[in-house]
Amino acid sequence: MTLHHENLNMLWGSLIIDELIRNGIDYFCISPGSRSTPLTVAAARHPDAKTIVIYDERSAAFHALGYARGRMKPAVLICTSGTAIANYAPAVVEAAMDYVPLIILSADRPAEKIETGANQTIRQSKFFGDYVRWHFDLPSPNEEINPEMVLTTIDHAVHQAVSDPLGPVHLNCHFREPLAPVNKKISPSYLRKLDQWHSSTKPYTVYSVARKSAMNSDLDRFADVINSTRKGLLVIGRLKSQEERQAVLALSIKLGWPVFADILSGLRLGNQQDNLISSFDLMLLAENIPVKFKLETVLHLGEQTASKRFLQFIEKVKPPNYLMVSSHSFRSDPTHSVSWRLVYHLTEFCRVMEKRVHPRPDSRWLTYLKDRSREVSSHIDKILGKKTELNEPGISRSLSELIPTSQLLFLANSLPIREMDMFGHSGGAEVRIAANRGVSGIDGTISTALGFAAALNKPVTLLIGDLAFLHDLNSLALLSVVTVPVVIILINNGGGGIFSFLPISQFKEVFEPYFGTPHTLSFEYAARLFQLKYAAPRDMQDFKKTYKSAIRDQRSILIEVQTNRQENHDFHMKIYHQIIALLEKTH
Repeated sequence: MTLHHENLNMLWGSLIIDELIRNGIDYFCISPGSRSTPLTVAAARHPDAKTIVIYDERSAAFHALGYARGRMKPAVLICTSGTAIANYAPAVVEAAMDYVPLIILSADRPAEKIETGANQTIRQSKFFGDYVRWHFDLPSPNEEINPEMVLTTIDHAVHQAVSDPLGPVHLNCHFREPLAPVNKKISPSYLRKLDQWHSSTKPYTVYSVARKSAMNSDLDRFADVINSTRKGLLVIGRLKSQEERQAVLALSIKLGWPVFADILSGLRLGNQQDNLISSFDLMLLAENIPVKFKLETVLHLGEQTASKRFLQFIEKVKPPNYLMVSSHSFRSDPTHSVSWRLVYHLTEFCRVMEKRVHPRPDSRWLTYLKDRSREVSSHIDKILGKKTELNEPGISRSLSELIPTSQLLFLANSLPIREMDMFGHSGGAEVRIAANRGVSGIDGTISTALGFAAALNKPVTLLIGDLAFLHDLNSLALLSVVTVPVVIILINNGGGGIFSFLPISQFKEVFEPYFGTPHTLSFEYAARLFQLKYAAPRDMQDFKKTYKSAIRDQRSILIEVQTNRQENHDFHMKIYHQIIALLEKTH
């Protein structure tokens, strides 16, 4: 690479970008601005940099989050000084809470301008507080500061982002004028300090990360608990890679315990494993399930589950052994039930434990749960098969059956992810699924889904509600630069559908205006604004036909599904009551 050094700002910008690329970090989400010119020019000039320009910093941050979530390596954000950095905050918090690596390069005014009333100047140092794994204020370029400091700072930042627990890091980069690549001489002796680095293609500092390992005695004790358990339950939360999924699946087969797999584990759709209890969330509606057998041990692999009913179930049964394994040491125990927490590389744990366990599972316990799960699934098929009108459970069920392996699936928060967790059919294709479940916000959903698709270079289907869609509407502009087809299934029920299921819905005088957040919008003209194909299916059969046609055409489309919030709530209640009655009959 040619090291650009028209002036010291340009040199430091080149050092930052090139050292990131030497570390394998090559995707840059750039929001236009003046103070960040040295960083933007360096990324634009680098032949190995992949750049995308996103004018809205909030959208850019979520796009970077989606990309990093897909690749499990950092994307880089570049912004100017002032309030630009504030727009990154929601995505940075999500990345921190869900262990997604990001690198934030915020440009800043020089130190002498801070707190002077200078234009576009705020206190950017430590802006994200505890929600970054590391922060550093990179001083204004100065020949008194060795250029090697810039390189080691970048190497350390990357190391902090990709070490467990993975997460965002923030480099706040101060620049004085000139910001553009105008000529301003740099002393030859300063440049010579970089000769050895410049002749190489490796990072200046190479970090070797030792894998977390557990003492054999801990693993033996873990295996002893598992081997002495007859009534055990394997819970699989969010998993981050295909390697983890394969290792967890192999261990689950060896264990032979019933498996409650979260929708984001990647082991729910397209998985016909014999001990998978695919309808566990709806089964837990019935009071007799938790008390049917006394649960001895829960083995929980990965992050938390989306199912609130599972957490309530655990609080009710309080198993004496709740074993949890994940690669980071942050607490992940909302019910305060975990009795033993093992910090260990999850894939390695599964491989080691597969050789150690010789379980004696209670076959009656497994058979009972499998039979109830099949009954629930058959009943769902029966009741949805009779429902020809557009309905939200039917959309999720149909999507899980129709989506091909060639697609990615991204689920918005509030109802869409819960609907898929409840009604998704395990008999469809195996697809990679993602969602923003670190803090489960509705913001930035479209941007994240498009970043996820860009990372894996595969078409994506996004299932999203109307408020989340409105919240990120301007991110449809990214469709013009994302090269893969995007199918957006928009559930428009005229407001916040999930609130109809909460106790506040009983207080009619405040519910509708303040929580239901009603609107009368249709989104056909939004599709036209962003030159996006549009469809509004009339019934369930039309929806299935429209979706299959969209997949076949390989063209981005907005499919707007209009439903009624009250009818959706009532239909859910009907399903719940029928499932409870069905399961109580089989007590």
